Amino acid sequence: MTLHPPLVEFKNTVFGYDTRRVLDGVSLTVPRGKVTAVMGASGGGKTTLLRLIGGQLRPLEGDVLFDGQSVPGLDSAGLYRMRRRMGMLFQFGALFTDMSVFDNVAFVLREHTQLPAALVRDIVLMKLDAVGLRGARDLMPAEISGGMARRVALARAIALDPDLIMYDEPFAGLDPISLGTAAQLIRRLSDSLGLTSIVVSHDLEETFSIADHVVILANGKVAAQGSPEEVRRSTDPLVHQFVNALPEGPVHFHYPGPTAEQDFGQAAGGQS
Repeated sequence: MTLHPPLVEFKNTVFGYDTRRVLDGVSLTVPRGKVTAVMGASGGGKTTLLRLIGGQLRPLEGDVLFDGQSVPGLDSAGLYRMRRRMGMLFQFGALFTDMSVFDNVAFVLREHTQLPAALVRDIVLMKLDAVGLRGARDLMPAEISGGMARRVALARAIALDPDLIMYDEPFAGLDPISLGTAAQLIRRLSDSLGLTSIVVSHDLEETFSIADHVVILANGKVAAQGSPEEVRRSTDPLVHQFVNALPEGPVHFHYPGPTAEQDFGQAAGGQS
């Protein structure tokens, strides 16, 4: 059986700001047609990965490939064509507040295609139906819940039938029912549409339940990658601390700095 090459690949990718390296020689693959979860502590470079894939950022060293093409090597026209093959679900949805649910989803079709209005209408209603919100087409964003807004944003993200959808914290701020609905929707759409999905999330249990492939970032590097079961069995101390939500481990509660004695004097050292 011939294996398909990964849709996204990072090759010894380095990125940072000034002297701080956010990603330090990261190499990872995103399997085609699968749900890949990217996890790790806050500030570990997860959203930076998404921006490098979309070409908003360029690596200082190494490469980022999308379907075999070097993203940083593309010109503006090439980036535009590539981005049409991607959908993005931003944190909290990022809907246009002065547009109806229908017009939010129709926006990308009107912006990027020359389809007749009747066909745009049918596509929008089909996408809204896929996320269970065809009946909410005429509502404004202020009239729907946070969970519904996330689903409208997902309908907008799949409007152009992309090959890849990137989710930046899709479960943030959702109640348990909405969270479970959003997670299963990501899984169902990935399976039914053959999508490749990248989910950046801190919600361990829900994300592990829908992921085929998990990448844990730590200290600018890949600490672990593999199936959810393989990552859970990792003996790496940082990965073990993260997947078990342990307060003690390589990630410390206190940010590095002067000792209490240095800041407060000898009295601090004698306090119990």
